[in-house]
Amino acid sequence: MGKTLFLRKSERQIGDGQPCFIIAEAGVNHNGSLKMALQLVDVAVEAGADAVKFQKRELKELYPTDLLENPNLAEWSFQYMLPILKETELSYDEFREIDAYCRKRGIRFMCTPWDEQSLAFLEELSIEVYKVASADLINFPLLERIVATGKPLILSTGMASLEEIQCTVEFLNKLEASFALLHCVSTYPAPFENLNLRFIETMKQFDVPIGYSSHERGIAIPVAAVALGACIVEKHITLDRTLPGPDHPASLEPSGIQKLVRDIRHLEQAMGMPEKQLSAMELINRQTLRKSLVAKTDLKADTVVTREMISVRGPGKGLSPQRLNELLGCTLHRDVRAGDYFLEQDLRSPETVTIQNEHFHHRWGLKARFHDLINILEHKPKLVELHFSEHDVDHAVEFPSTPYPQQLFIHAPEFYEKRLLDLCSVDDNQRERSITLLQKTIDKAVELQPHFSGGPINIVIHVGGMTMDDTQVDHGQMLRRAIESFRLLDTKGMILLPENLPPRPWYLGGQWHQQTFMRAEEMLEFCQELGVGMTLDLSHAQLYCTAHNIRLDEYVRRCLPLVRHMHFADASGIDGEGVQIGEGVIHWEEIIEIISQKDFTWVPEIWSGHLNNAEGFVEALNRLAAYPKL
Repeated sequence: MGKTLFLRKSERQIGDGQPCFIIAEAGVNHNGSLKMALQLVDVAVEAGADAVKFQKRELKELYPTDLLENPNLAEWSFQYMLPILKETELSYDEFREIDAYCRKRGIRFMCTPWDEQSLAFLEELSIEVYKVASADLINFPLLERIVATGKPLILSTGMASLEEIQCTVEFLNKLEASFALLHCVSTYPAPFENLNLRFIETMKQFDVPIGYSSHERGIAIPVAAVALGACIVEKHITLDRTLPGPDHPASLEPSGIQKLVRDIRHLEQAMGMPEKQLSAMELINRQTLRKSLVAKTDLKADTVVTREMISVRGPGKGLSPQRLNELLGCTLHRDVRAGDYFLEQDLRSPETVTIQNEHFHHRWGLKARFHDLINILEHKPKLVELHFSEHDVDHAVEFPSTPYPQQLFIHAPEFYEKRLLDLCSVDDNQRERSITLLQKTIDKAVELQPHFSGGPINIVIHVGGMTMDDTQVDHGQMLRRAIESFRLLDTKGMILLPENLPPRPWYLGGQWHQQTFMRAEEMLEFCQELGVGMTLDLSHAQLYCTAHNIRLDEYVRRCLPLVRHMHFADASGIDGEGVQIGEGVIHWEEIIEIISQKDFTWVPEIWSGHLNNAEGFVEALNRLAAYPKL
């Protein structure tokens, strides 16, 4: 039997043999409204929850000023998140009023501090136990400050490997902290097949109370977690699941939270395996939500790093704060500007990321964003595929007087104003705005054409056809609507290349259901009707084939006559896209043999392959160099 947490003020014990401690997570589902926040307190009280929890941030403490002023400098997932955080932040006085209202209603007030300044403020309130977000499981400086308050901690473990969890457990044990761990999958909403609920049993080795932080739809899975030994359950609540915001779809409305402990449906679907697994979206979210070690001041090469030179900032693109002690005492081999991330390369002797063999038969390229275009071009690809955000279509860019020799491909934006681009949508407003954004992308391509001399610009497009729920749809109607949308576009000589999509795509922090543009037959019908070619994403194709028990070689042969451009990455399961070459299930020699006589361009599309000077992309190129027919 593991240790227990003891809440002194209310004399409540949390642990094995005790009633499950239920936290109703209001989070940011108040949408910045004090009135809604107080209503969520009422919902938690009426449901009989043990606590209602909110979140407190000081954005200026969390992120660099340039990112706050211009989120377009960061990854597009951060661009989506930042406006929401700004809109939903409550004032100090509003938090005080919520705390007082919780005392009046007889429910514990909890709050997650995302930074040390927020923690200092929350110490003024009536908090008995602190909740630590998954993003800060690895933030030792913040954890040390929370432990110093003398209050217990409950830590979520989303986005973390077993080794990272062990590291933090050892750190807290050395501080003699009183803490509990929550199993968590940090996608919103989280799909049932990724929950891996049996990992709760594995976590019991840590000899602390173990619970479950629920981000999936419905109420069956938290009940299953309790059946597996979870003594804490945290579940998001909302007044209305259709409200705008990232967490509402995965939250429970008042009637749902009331029924939570009684409903055990979906139990078998969620049991999973005891190993900890990180989904593809978690790997992206850990960059967006986590923090990194950054330089406080400008540092020259040959500087020996000391603690005074380091601070912690988001997003998590650099060295993990867990590795602080490894960084201390290292001699830098490069200049690091104030605010720059410390990187893995700063822990070892300098290594050059190089392409071992760039002489492929088919013209190859690399993916980039505007902010890393120059670094990507240093690898001398034959073409570059710029992945646009909605802001890039209006972004003014300065180019040198001499055009780049590469051909430019543009990957059209996938969302606008927190909504997905969908040319198939039955919502006329969404469809019209999607058409407008795509037309602006075409207009931007015309503007960029003089700066790239390698050939005409091609635009890769995710046409749409995704739904949050696995609902029945009229596939033919969706396809016709997409064709109508395409015909409204003025291509202005640009080449449009719709891309095949995976069955369970990751968008806006969570997983969706793809309804169209997966099947080879649909891609052929769509492209032939419009007289366009297509982008064949091999990872997406493999995921669809796995989900529907189809052979990838047959899928590729069917699409091949219309293929003009390709994305290369491996795949696993039905949602593991962007896997490094050779680490998934694709039989590369067979597929490359099939496509070898076709004229096409291609890029590696490994998840996070652009980081560390395109290290993942370069590794993919080097592995693919083993296939001479490519």
